[in-house]
Amino acid sequence: MRCRPGPVPGRAPGGPAGSHGVPYHAGMAVTGEPFLRPVRERDVYTVSRLNREARGLVEGGLGAIWLEAEVSNFVRHGSGHWYFSLKDDAAQVRCAMFRQRNALAGVLPRNGMLVLVRARASVYEPRGEFQLVVDHLEEAGEGELRRRFEQLKRQLGAEGLFDAARKRPLPRLPACIGIVTSPTGAAIRDILHVLARRFPAIPIVLYPAPVQGAGAAAAIAAAIRLASARGEVDVLIVGRGGGSLEDLWAFNEEAVARAIVECGVPVISAVGHEVDVTISDLAADLRAPTPSAAAELVVPDAREWLRTLASAASRLLGAWRRRHAGWQEAIDWSRRRLAQLHPRAMLEQRQQRLDELDARLGAAVRGALQLRSHRLAARRAELGGASPQALLAALGHRLGLAGARLPSALASSLERSQGRLRTMARALQAVSPLATLDRGYAIVTTVPDGRVLTDAEQAAPGTEIEARLARGRLRARVTGRSEG
Repeated sequence: MRCRPGPVPGRAPGGPAGSHGVPYHAGMAVTGEPFLRPVRERDVYTVSRLNREARGLVEGGLGAIWLEAEVSNFVRHGSGHWYFSLKDDAAQVRCAMFRQRNALAGVLPRNGMLVLVRARASVYEPRGEFQLVVDHLEEAGEGELRRRFEQLKRQLGAEGLFDAARKRPLPRLPACIGIVTSPTGAAIRDILHVLARRFPAIPIVLYPAPVQGAGAAAAIAAAIRLASARGEVDVLIVGRGGGSLEDLWAFNEEAVARAIVECGVPVISAVGHEVDVTISDLAADLRAPTPSAAAELVVPDAREWLRTLASAASRLLGAWRRRHAGWQEAIDWSRRRLAQLHPRAMLEQRQQRLDELDARLGAAVRGALQLRSHRLAARRAELGGASPQALLAALGHRLGLAGARLPSALASSLERSQGRLRTMARALQAVSPLATLDRGYAIVTTVPDGRVLTDAEQAAPGTEIEARLARGRLRARVTGRSEG
């Protein structure tokens, strides 16, 4: 039997209609009898339309969600976008995180990492794949740690533990440096390497403590208190190398922050890398971006100091030479003045006077002899046997004795004058302040007012003093005093 085909899909004009006005078309019953069945108007989807409407339903139905799962199949595309899967024990879902959002992430995902993401459900239309578009990603558990960090930061900040007014300056040249860190970590090696390069003469005391894991915060706090109690260091470095927020969490504990604030010496916090900020960084007197940077900050560069000392020594030598030239000029003037007052000059004048007197004496003697000769001649006849020869012989003998004693008397007077000169020179050297310094004494003054100290009561403990020695100066800080 033939069936009359009906219009497909529309309704033929004037054709029969069902009770609902829906067009009919011919069909065949299972018994072979013909029948008419209704056909609705078809709404045919394309695949693109299907995926687009499915995407709208998914995005509108779920919205933004938080999801904690394990990363797998991570791919960092050349465009900067991240593509990966999140999975648990029973299922997985594809994810995409575009460059504008992953640039704000503080962590680079890696396969096997447990992460917490905020994402919106979507459908990738070209392949009809269900996926998540991630706009925030962090390591699982890190969000809670960051909330605890901010809470403790606000609490301790309100107590004034982070105030700049309580920060203490670092010593310019510490006599001993303390380090609180793990004895097997990279941080201690970096610190020791920098200290050995910059100023190897300064001794170092290590207070070992674990820097992560259970009990690390209590151990770090105990090591800080031990260093403060022993009082053997002038500055303390507390830190470790880089790591995740969980790895650095020991330095975000309240016990460590309070131990740093209560420490009796300045504390440098050097935790992680430059981008890592911990509670200990905020509580410390100084924050260093890395352990190596802390070592750079705590000691000066010995080579720069040597250059400065060499320059100071050169200036000191120049000043000493100028002072010595002044002293030499003064000594020359004194020598000339002493030469003028020297007994030799007086003796020479006396010798000249003696020669003059001797000449006058000779003339007088000769005149007297002539007079006496005339008188002798005149009286020879009267005196007869009276002759002046005996008197002249006695006078000649006395004159010989006087001439013999004159050189020894001159030498003795010259020796006495030289002895007095040496005594005066020793006395002058004895009262020189520089001679006192050469004997091991020092002139101690306070810094910075330069007041000379003569009594231990004039310098309280903690006073900075400067000692001037015969060569150079020393600076120190008074740690105690005693009477007597």
